[in-house]
Amino acid sequence: MTKNKNHYCIIMAGGAGVRFWPLSRDKRPKQFLDILGVGKTFIQQTFERFEKIIPKENILVVIGESHVNLVKEQLPDIIDENILVEPVRRNTAPCIAYATYKLLTKNPDATVVVSPSDHLILDETTFINTIQKCLTIAEQKKTMVTIGVKPTRPETGYGYIQVNRKESDKSGAFKVKTFTEKPNIEMAKVFIESGEFFWNSGIFIWSLDTIKNSFNKYLPDIAELLSAGADVYYTSKEKDFITKAYSECRAISIDFGIMEKADNVDVVCADFGWSDLGTWASLFLHKAKDESKNVIDAKNIFIENVKKSLIKVNSNKLVVVKDIDNYLIVDTDDVLLICPKTNDNDIKKLVDEALLKNRRYF
Repeated sequence: MTKNKNHYCIIMAGGAGVRFWPLSRDKRPKQFLDILGVGKTFIQQTFERFEKIIPKENILVVIGESHVNLVKEQLPDIIDENILVEPVRRNTAPCIAYATYKLLTKNPDATVVVSPSDHLILDETTFINTIQKCLTIAEQKKTMVTIGVKPTRPETGYGYIQVNRKESDKSGAFKVKTFTEKPNIEMAKVFIESGEFFWNSGIFIWSLDTIKNSFNKYLPDIAELLSAGADVYYTSKEKDFITKAYSECRAISIDFGIMEKADNVDVVCADFGWSDLGTWASLFLHKAKDESKNVIDAKNIFIENVKKSLIKVNSNKLVVVKDIDNYLIVDTDDVLLICPKTNDNDIKKLVDEALLKNRRYF
């Protein structure tokens, strides 16, 4: 396949992965783990997926400083100048602005795919075809394109995009009616029944010129801060510039800062077996289960009357479990987590409270 030299990919890899604690830790968050047990980490799978259609020298990774060595270790093909180091976390808008204004100094004609580093894609052929379609739309229409994923259940942990089915064109893209962030279960059921709502994949495609204009219009403060580095990007002065710019930059998501406000957003709807795998419950949905609907990842275990539970043990210790239903058990070298699997928000609250008492376990 001939790859377009003007096509780029920005992989956002700065997340903390707290909801996968205690396996995901600050020193090695979930994007650097092989949680699926396939022999490759999430970020490796993401890089290899995009390398099929994007020149590898055009793939950038935005990461925190403490994880630079992990990127170099797990992605040996990435060039140093394509590792963009954030001094602090500032959410997705500053992350994307940094990569945007840096790339503008190198190739202002670029069209870019922006993607998280830790998503599950089951049907890579359909995914790649969808990305290529979105690149074409972004180039021809000069719109910001996002991908809506056909929902399979009333999920409360995802954002939703409502499409205007009456406003589509020959490209197959729809106009956006609304964005909704993580509805309650009743609202999620209404969304599914309406047929107008799709999961927000968090994947964006646009030309650099288009997203630059959007930053100027909707986030002028961030645009001013990051565009000021035009003379220092790709030089030894870049690190000091970014450290100062980020210290003055507010934290805001690209969804809230731009996508929900803009009127030039197209949605391409697809179904390629997507999940953001943000929680243990979402992992449970996608893993093979035994006859009692359990997901068991342990080398030495005895269970009796255990149902709909996820048990993950990294050591060779004997694990004996009896009479539980719908539970999560995760055992690492220094942490044992046991709690009901029913509510991811409750799990996050429990973890947050535990870590407040002792941060050394984060």
